[in-house]
Amino acid sequence: MTMISIVTNVFSWLTLLSDIFIVIFIFLFMGKKFSSTLKRNYDKLFNWLGKSGPVLSFIVSATATLGSLFYSEIAKYDPCKLCWFQRIFMYPQSIVTGIALIKKDKSIKRYMLFLSIMGILFSAYHYFIQLFPQESTSCSATGGISCSYAPFFHLGYITIPMMSFTAFFLLIIFYSAIKEN
Repeated sequence: MTMISIVTNVFSWLTLLSDIFIVIFIFLFMGKKFSSTLKRNYDKLFNWLGKSGPVLSFIVSATATLGSLFYSEIAKYDPCKLCWFQRIFMYPQSIVTGIALIKKDKSIKRYMLFLSIMGILFSAYHYFIQLFPQESTSCSATGGISCSYAPFFHLGYITIPMMSFTAFFLLIIFYSAIKEN
């Protein structure tokens, strides 16, 4: 097994576990209106995320940034145009959340939430065109890689844009839970 396949497997399993967490979070969020037990569990989770959100958001954004750099610089996967847009919305988050964590500043939540919402829109679109490629999604006319190209497809659904989508979704949840100063 090569280092690239090992790292891709690790990132794929992290994505799967994160997606399971997201599904559970959504289930609790939706179910809290119908069940006092689900509401209690949701409130406990949301309060915990409010306290842990700054650390978790730094871990997720830093991991996504390092993963992106791994795929382009070590695995040598050329990023397409949509990958660059996702990077634009992710890279600053790892730096800003790291600084905010050190300074214990929770007021960045609104700005980071905006970056994550923009990033999730680009990653959702990118994943969609990987699943349903169109002739117009090719960037080959400019010499760039096609946005519909997926260097891997793990566990039946995981590609790089899905990893990005998951990271942005987690960040949206974490930022939403953080109580500002």
